[in-house]
Amino acid sequence: MKRKLDHGPDGRPFPSGKKHCKGNSYLSPSSLAQATPTTFGDLRLANGHSAQRRRVNSGPPPTGLQDWLLTFQTWSGPERLLALDELIDRCETSQVKHMMQVIEPQFQRDFISLLPKELALYVLTFLAPRDLLQAAQTCRYWRILAEDNLLWREKCREEDGVPYRRRESMCPDASFSPWKSVYIRQHRIETNWRMGDTREPMVLKGHDDHVITCLQFSGDLIVSGSDDNTLKVWSAITGKCLRTLTGHSGGVWCSQMAGATVISGSTDRTLRVWDAESGECVHALYGHTSTVRCMHLHGERVVSGSRDTTLRVWDVSTGRCEHVLAGHVAAVRCVQYDGRRVVSGGYDYMVKVWDPETEVCLHTLQGHTNRVYSLQFDGVFVVSGSLDTSIRVWDVETGGCVHTLTGHQSLTSGMELRDNILVSGNADSTVRVWDVRTGQCLHTLQGPNKHQSAVTCLQFCRGLVLSSSDDGTVKLWDLRTGAWLRDVVALQSRGSGGVVWRIRASDTRLVCAAGSRNGTEETKLLVLDFDLDDTKTDSDLK
Repeated sequence: MKRKLDHGPDGRPFPSGKKHCKGNSYLSPSSLAQATPTTFGDLRLANGHSAQRRRVNSGPPPTGLQDWLLTFQTWSGPERLLALDELIDRCETSQVKHMMQVIEPQFQRDFISLLPKELALYVLTFLAPRDLLQAAQTCRYWRILAEDNLLWREKCREEDGVPYRRRESMCPDASFSPWKSVYIRQHRIETNWRMGDTREPMVLKGHDDHVITCLQFSGDLIVSGSDDNTLKVWSAITGKCLRTLTGHSGGVWCSQMAGATVISGSTDRTLRVWDAESGECVHALYGHTSTVRCMHLHGERVVSGSRDTTLRVWDVSTGRCEHVLAGHVAAVRCVQYDGRRVVSGGYDYMVKVWDPETEVCLHTLQGHTNRVYSLQFDGVFVVSGSLDTSIRVWDVETGGCVHTLTGHQSLTSGMELRDNILVSGNADSTVRVWDVRTGQCLHTLQGPNKHQSAVTCLQFCRGLVLSSSDDGTVKLWDLRTGAWLRDVVALQSRGSGGVVWRIRASDTRLVCAAGSRNGTEETKLLVLDFDLDDTKTDSDLK
């Protein structure tokens, strides 16, 4: 039967149910009630120890020992204490140590085994996971408690920001905790991200010597788009190229992916909708009169931005263009869509907020003094990055500029916004972390291990920031402290032409698109898997 979850005195949850440790190794409340020990020998017997303890091998007992012991027994309690004090004062250090070795174990209590099970589990909720693993080695009953499934579920929930998911295929055996297995697996993945692995990344070669312009990653499928007019679908597990998506007559500049559905935009002025599983082109979307430069997919709708200055809203399932948003006076470079509002940035220095249903521009956000290259939108704040070196935070409802974030020295080419934390990558070779509510720069990711050239792409997850650069590296940073952790990828041609163009990460994998513009590095994808097999033991967590 499934146990309900009760709560401790301070409101912390613990599972209910009672079970006392049985056996001769522990005192139970009933045994305490049956007989109260009066002498140390009685106490040893009550604890299940033999009356004959190990004697010191010092030859025959001294003359008069029995008479001295009989005299000691005739004294009152206070007299005995006085005699013991005098005796201890006359003992050498080794003799006192011997007394401690005999006496101390008898007064140690396994209080956990004496408690009702629900209280014992409540006490264990205060232990850290690595301490729980050590406690499990104490005795059989402690191991049963430390394997409690609901206890480990709480430990998983205590880990903020880490997506713990119980796998249905786990063993339902009551002696085994599926949630413990989940916790240990996630801990191994986290350690592998932060500390590295001796395994080499899987290398996927394709697109010849062309530039990989866009990269998508969903489940076990990777889709790369290139200026060679094609997209390639790869298996993240085997590294094999499953199929090549052909049909564009110009270079592919942007893409989006959801499940097995891929949408691509090209210099041939079209968008195409693909089934990545079959390789079929489901729809070709015509309407733009110049290069499709950006797009954003939400549900069954994709919004595309073009060098023809317009944006178009398409139904992915039917391939129909539902709306055209006109208002920019130069190329549209970036777009965001949350299902309710469309936000676009262009080479006309403007950011626009649209109602796609009415095709009305609700706000024109003016303030940048050069081209807008990057956008983020979370439904409340619009964040725009420009060639004028500034980043601006706007209120989407009022259109007002809330903050102007200064500090970067060049073009902000990429940003990520999540839970009011913004991470920006810049051509000045730095990455900055901001709080968009206050406008404060929390960290500048630089120092002796900083990038040596422009930041090309970035992503943050699991409390980590990943940044790629023209210097041929992918660096890992701690989001909370801003500290450099390690170089996850370092191309052999780094510093001499090797470039990491794009990165995409999931909870357990990192995919990098790399190459060069001078022939020093082959065009390829690098796949790093940070998940580990389930054959390792609890010791990996210690």
